[in-house]
Amino acid sequence: MSRGDMAKPLLGHRGTEGEGSPTPPAGRTVGVLGSGDFARSLAVRLVCSGFRVVVGSRNPKRKASLFPSAAEVTFQAEAVKKADVIFVAIFREHYSTLCDLADVLVGKILVDVSNNTEINHHKESNAEYLASLFPACTVVKGFNVVSAWTLQSGARDGNKQVLICSNNQEAKRIVAEIAQVMGFTPVDMGCMSSACEIENIPLRLLPAWKIPIFLALGLFLCFFTYNLIRQVIHPYIREQKNKLYKIPIEVVNTTLPCVSYVMLSLVYLPGVLAACSQLYYGTKYRRFPDWLDQWLQHRKQIGLLSFFCAALHAVYSLCLPMRRSHRYLLIETAVKQAVEKKMTIWVEEEVWRMEIYISVGIIALGLLSLLAITSLPSIANSLNWREFSFIQSSLGFIALVISSLHTLTYGWSRAFDENQYKFYLPPTYTLTLLVPCTVIIAKVIFSLPCIRHRLLRIRRGWEKGRYVKFVLPSATGEFSSGETSSNV
Repeated sequence: MSRGDMAKPLLGHRGTEGEGSPTPPAGRTVGVLGSGDFARSLAVRLVCSGFRVVVGSRNPKRKASLFPSAAEVTFQAEAVKKADVIFVAIFREHYSTLCDLADVLVGKILVDVSNNTEINHHKESNAEYLASLFPACTVVKGFNVVSAWTLQSGARDGNKQVLICSNNQEAKRIVAEIAQVMGFTPVDMGCMSSACEIENIPLRLLPAWKIPIFLALGLFLCFFTYNLIRQVIHPYIREQKNKLYKIPIEVVNTTLPCVSYVMLSLVYLPGVLAACSQLYYGTKYRRFPDWLDQWLQHRKQIGLLSFFCAALHAVYSLCLPMRRSHRYLLIETAVKQAVEKKMTIWVEEEVWRMEIYISVGIIALGLLSLLAITSLPSIANSLNWREFSFIQSSLGFIALVISSLHTLTYGWSRAFDENQYKFYLPPTYTLTLLVPCTVIIAKVIFSLPCIRHRLLRIRRGWEKGRYVKFVLPSATGEFSSGETSSNV
């Protein structure tokens, strides 16, 4: 990336009249203690944002070539003297090496950017430990959730938020101003006691994805086992045919759409349950159970996993004709047709079924792609609430309906064929229809005017059993007040 691109503010400075733009004070010098990857990236970003940067290192001559030419690389003591705001970009175990600088650090603002290797590895946070070593300084925790790559390439290639906490409001304001000039969005996380939580954030591995991933894996194992029994074990026991070759592709490809379809329905099922709860209790102010609340919060991740499984299903389906087993079966069918002197095996019903099945599946995958794309923060932020709600709610429900049509056309009339019931087990697609059809029927019921109107009133603040004041005209034309129940 060119220097000009990095210097360009990524958030834009849309200052209003009478409101100062977030530019750095004239002549502000920012110090950086450390010479690692993060320190170098931080220095580059600060220089390109218009700050004067002085870097403190124990070996300035050897490290000077690693930093921008505009940054001054000197000894730590000299760097500390020249800056009021100093980024401490060294590991916690090296904080004690700064104790010799305690006298020159008095009154300085120290920005702790460090992280740990494990969650809650120490009893106190790194920032609190740094503050205990230098009580005459003001410590601010910040920039630890931003990677070195993001600092080099710009905030548009990573998370724009910079979480900041400190016990000193003025110090937080100064650091927030620096972050904003660098193109990031500062987020005030409160006092220094929040530092431990901020330091744990980069260490968590997909915290919002654990439940959805375990759910998807559980569904996959259930459907995979079910399909394995029907497609591999059944023919082996009943006909002594070895169908193990179906496991890597065919059984997996039969399982993936089941998982995707059920996961998509699970995106909209909690909304149905929430609506039922509101209708039953007649209020929107009653808390949902914890499990339902968690379910509602994980809908985005469940939907993205549904799209992932659907995309894999599409790729697997395209690869089906490439299998050697498929070619052998085609040749075997052609030989049998020649021996029996059949000129054609064209079945009009099957042809139409497959054409509709594939066409509807492509439309469903297209809608799922749209839902997945618009759930990304960079795309969602460009939409207003009505546009986002229409795509995620209305088009999402249409995607569920079309996916149901895709499943129904796959089954067609075979659901009534007794040969399809292996070990008296129904075809897999009939099981997948249970939850989605329940959601679709519930959505249709909620769209009825009487129920829709009541639900809308509840979500606008109406409560069952609550008494409200009303005003009626008297016989003399004057108005008198009274009370009635909101149930009426």
